[in-house]
Amino acid sequence: MYILFTGAPGSKWSSVAQNIYLSPDIDRSDSTSDRAYHNGAVKHQGAYFDPGMEYENAQSEWDKPFSGTGHRIIKSHTFAHQLDELKNLGHPIVLVYRNDVECLDWWSQAGGFEITYPNYQYYENLDKMWQHIQRQNTDIMQFIKDHRDRTVSCNDNVDLCRALNITFPDTKGRIHNYKHKDIKVYVYK
Repeated sequence: MYILFTGAPGSKWSSVAQNIYLSPDIDRSDSTSDRAYHNGAVKHQGAYFDPGMEYENAQSEWDKPFSGTGHRIIKSHTFAHQLDELKNLGHPIVLVYRNDVECLDWWSQAGGFEITYPNYQYYENLDKMWQHIQRQNTDIMQFIKDHRDRTVSCNDNVDLCRALNITFPDTKGRIHNYKHKDIKVYVYK
């Protein structure tokens, strides 16, 4: 089974994914030293499926970086523009939202175009990054509005694990409270 993830750059969606990545139900075989970025507060780990990356966000690519078993987390910023198509595949979709200004600020603080993984060269420059963040957030929130009956809001990583029907990771009880991180997390199922 796949768990699809999307969020605009700077939405802190990677930390949301990271907080369930350690669940024993998740296939972590996509994690390599080449597919990681750590900068204090920011941690990217595992394959990202976007333009300019080693794998595109096409379903035919999803299994390529994996060799293990379990639920596979498929992360793509540009899934935000394909949600109406993706919903028909029957996989849960995790949608992470944070307002546009805070997304751009956090992405810049995290390293901006100097982030080594994932590769953000597709966005070209700060003005275009701003436009992409706005469009991705707009598409995410419109999808949530249009599918309120099938979308649940999660307050923390415990709620997220429940919504995805996966085992809570052994993180010594660490709760990732989304409201305290100024993000909103939803699951479409």
